[in-house]
Amino acid sequence: MPDLSEDFRLPVGCRNCGSHHMRVSEVHNPDDRVFCASCNRYVCLYTEAMEILNQGPGSESEALLEKAAHRHP
Repeated sequence: MPDLSEDFRLPVGCRNCGSHHMRVSEVHNPDDRVFCASCNRYVCLYTEAMEILNQGPGSESEALLEKAAHRHP
């Protein structure tokens, strides 16, 4: 069975392990839960994650990391 989740990077790290690598259902419902891809801990709702992404990175170095993480081959 195919994996029905999608990984992405948030500028804010997981409170448990510090990873920025997150996982969410590829359906992208507003109430979908976002989990840390490293430790599998609940982080926030999909709508909250999108608000964080829309606010943008907090620094120039974070902007470069975001650009590299979200680039599509």
